[in-house]
Amino acid sequence: MAAGMVTAVAMAVMPADPAQAADTTSPPPMANGFGLTQVDTAVGGPTNFSITVTTPEVAGKHHIKIILPSGYYDDPGRRYPVLYFLHGSPDDPVQQNYPALTKSDSMITVIPDGGARGWYANWLNQKTQLGAQNWENFHLKQVIPFIDANLRTIPAKKARAIAGVSMGGFGAFHYAQVRPDLFSQTASLSGDIDLSAKSMDLRLAVVASVTDALGAICGSSSGACDPDNSPYKPGVDSDALFGSPYPVFNADWRWNEVDPAAHMDKLAGVGVSVYVGNGGGSPIEPEFWLEGAAKHVKDSMDALGMSYHYVDYGDGSAWGTQCNGGHNAGCWEQDLRDLIPRLERAFAS
Repeated sequence: MAAGMVTAVAMAVMPADPAQAADTTSPPPMANGFGLTQVDTAVGGPTNFSITVTTPEVAGKHHIKIILPSGYYDDPGRRYPVLYFLHGSPDDPVQQNYPALTKSDSMITVIPDGGARGWYANWLNQKTQLGAQNWENFHLKQVIPFIDANLRTIPAKKARAIAGVSMGGFGAFHYAQVRPDLFSQTASLSGDIDLSAKSMDLRLAVVASVTDALGAICGSSSGACDPDNSPYKPGVDSDALFGSPYPVFNADWRWNEVDPAAHMDKLAGVGVSVYVGNGGGSPIEPEFWLEGAAKHVKDSMDALGMSYHYVDYGDGSAWGTQCNGGHNAGCWEQDLRDLIPRLERAFAS
């Protein structure tokens, strides 16, 4: 949607009563639209809150967490750039409590639900027992215009960034590649950004989340895993997401089409940031394998002559006080402390 169209729609959808904007004790009113219907009650305060929506694009209810600058209500004429932050698997937006995300006074942060294993994609098979799984449509065609219509954003490419951790790192690169007209910056924090046959371990981890292969998931999840209460139930067919994942007679061509590492050329004109550790060199630590994926992406960008920001913090010993080089929030908090000031400078320019 063109920036002018979004602005016009925003003016049409935003509440007309100025008194509504004057209430700074509770979350601001948000008008339904763009296929999103709010259910339940907004939870939180005026600048850090979550809403729950339903959409025909994805079955079930979905949280959207919104963090506004502390001075959002002080100047009703000021508009802000937006960071869309994508969570990992099997997390939820309300669990994303990184202190770094609350520190910016110059941008809005939006954390939409990506499901326990939605993979920020429109699934090939929409007829599994999970129901509709059009996550890409939900985020790019619904959440973004909904946010632009309800909040004082700058509805333009130059004022949008997208970043994510783990599964969300894939989502951030994937979305910026399919819609480079929407985002000026993208960042992967320990992301699954190489799904080619060269990183078959990561591809099979994705398959494991889809099929609920508990042994693999418990070894690769970004959080605690209880096989008796798996967030990946019910398991569905391995082909449901992107078709066959097996590299035989080009049967995996859809996986290759969405592999971020193979399509870095699509990010020309987009600022790219990559953060990764080495898991302390232990193959049982997911970050060990993600470092290899990040290096493949770096090699691709080098071959294309692209500029980028790349941080491999290794075992984390020199990356803040909470990072051990593993696949965890302590390292991602430090990533965000580096990323957010850089985004603020990019937006300001």
